[in-house]
Amino acid sequence: MPLFCALRGHAWTILPTLGSMLRKCRTPAFLPWTTTLHEAPRGEVTLRGELRLPTGAAAICVLVHGLGGSHASPYLQQAAAALHERGIATLALSLRGADGGGGDIYHAALTADLDAALCSPELQPFQRVHVLGFSLGGHLALRYAMAPGDHRVRSVAAICAPVDLALAQQHLDRRRCALYRRFVLHSLRLHHSACSSRGRGIVDLAVARRIQTLRDWDARIVVPRFGFGSVDNYYASASVAPHLTALRVPSLLVLAAGDPMVPPAVVRPRLPTAEGALCVRWTRCGGHLGLPRDLDLGLGADRGLHGQVVGFFRR
Repeated sequence: MPLFCALRGHAWTILPTLGSMLRKCRTPAFLPWTTTLHEAPRGEVTLRGELRLPTGAAAICVLVHGLGGSHASPYLQQAAAALHERGIATLALSLRGADGGGGDIYHAALTADLDAALCSPELQPFQRVHVLGFSLGGHLALRYAMAPGDHRVRSVAAICAPVDLALAQQHLDRRRCALYRRFVLHSLRLHHSACSSRGRGIVDLAVARRIQTLRDWDARIVVPRFGFGSVDNYYASASVAPHLTALRVPSLLVLAAGDPMVPPAVVRPRLPTAEGALCVRWTRCGGHLGLPRDLDLGLGADRGLHGQVVGFFRR
């Protein structure tokens, strides 16, 4: 990637995040949402989120954050506000442990949390359901599209999502990605620390603090918690890439050519040559989760990421 394009990709990634920290997104009023799963060996696991219900909404979209994020992540809050304006109800979901509650940790293919959210009483009145995932949450959404457990799910959208976990890990563990990797690992350590405070930690806190790469994190934390056997087995069995031609519901994958965290080299080799249920859209401008306000992907007259995603949902 030319240097100028690479710098623009970093700017599109970092500046919107800094802006959201300085200027909090105004979102419609929400109802606190919670549901509980019972899983061995963890026992009771609580999920939390924010439910927004515009008057007369006939459809709901479950919003899924990226690695190290939560339902409070700015990009999820912005999506909730934008979809609310367009008459779509939303559930901004925190995957297990992401809210700091310390119940558990999650992994890139843990669709059980989506199933639990869709089974909750608050979502039962809706006849049409969509899923919108960001970054690793987008990967999770695409995994769900392989075998949706709820017949009401009409479509899925994934924004700046990796499809091959091994390629994504190799890229993010490079020196050039140190800033992003440290940011993500800091959040993951906080989640694990909360688990440890409830006696549910996977390793000693001192060990977790010394982890410096995503591969090491997955090997020491994710693999033993979920019984994958090895980190390579986790990446191979959890990655959605081999299944992109067999998705069961219409799915949108939006990618940015300048994305410094999920660049084309990480995704393009693993995309299918025939789309099938998967619709792939690339944008020349933008970075990781930072995209132009006038984005036009050919999915409707309503410009911008959220307008284009809603256009896809309403097809």
